[in-house]
Amino acid sequence: MELIEDIDKIKEPYTRAVVTIGNFDGVHRGHQTLFKKVMDRAREISGTSVAITFEPHPLKVLGKNGPPLITRKDQKIELITASGIEKVICIPFTESFAAISAQEFVTGLLIDKIGMHTIIVGPDYSFGRDREGDIDFLVKAGKKEGFDVVVPDWFCIPKVSGSTGDERISSTMIRNIVMEGRVEDAPRYLGRYYQIRGKVIKGRERGGSRLGFPTANIKLHDELCPKMGVYAVTVETVRGTHTGVANIGYSPTFDDNIFTIEVHILDFCHDIYGTRIRVNMVSRLRDEKKFSGIAELSARIASDIEMAREIFKTIQIFPDN
Repeated sequence: MELIEDIDKIKEPYTRAVVTIGNFDGVHRGHQTLFKKVMDRAREISGTSVAITFEPHPLKVLGKNGPPLITRKDQKIELITASGIEKVICIPFTESFAAISAQEFVTGLLIDKIGMHTIIVGPDYSFGRDREGDIDFLVKAGKKEGFDVVVPDWFCIPKVSGSTGDERISSTMIRNIVMEGRVEDAPRYLGRYYQIRGKVIKGRERGGSRLGFPTANIKLHDELCPKMGVYAVTVETVRGTHTGVANIGYSPTFDDNIFTIEVHILDFCHDIYGTRIRVNMVSRLRDEKKFSGIAELSARIASDIEMAREIFKTIQIFPDN
């Protein structure tokens, strides 16, 4: 895989490029299916698979206060790369780039620069200045410029059976699931657990000394934070991957009104201060609660840990992706 963050560094068009374009927030199962179609088509014509995305999210540049991102740039690139796409182009999205016309985007970038042979996008895709480019525009441009346009029917995108019947996977749906704390449902849509990332920082030094359960306190890297509460998690550290229990919220028993994310890593005694960890949200155990004091809180944490251990016995805690 090659990551390109400056399109001027593309010296010559790729061989029969098969292209998909999008923000791909979450890199969910729908996106993954789209990438597979791109790679399949590229193999059929001995071409090059290409995914084009943008940084930052266009809504943030256009002043429309976009939603919190499911995946920040680093994780998004990792996940697209893991799909097997050969070329990942991450275009810096600026006001000047937003002003490019749909025709210029197709001709100047996709055809002349990238060598597009085929474009594969969803039926609601639009692009260019004021979103003037749509599927009809692409089809007409394809006939004129000699490239193929493939628009998979949404029935080709994986659907998940829910309480109201089949649903089309979307980033908005996943965002709502996480914010509601329903992290157990996220893998059905993401193909993996929802993950938060952050740097381990010095906390209030009460987890081990006062409660008997040392914690890694995280300075959150991600924009999208799960609903406050206690969760069974897996934790990817420089010392390997471990199971744990995380508390997200304000620790009401202590009345200090400071938002924290604290992770107690089970059967772990290493110093990881200053390192970055990844926390996979496996299952929500309960709401945050104010206890009568340290003893009651400590007893409840012990109960949370036992509950988490039982969960880890019954599910696949280390998915393949």
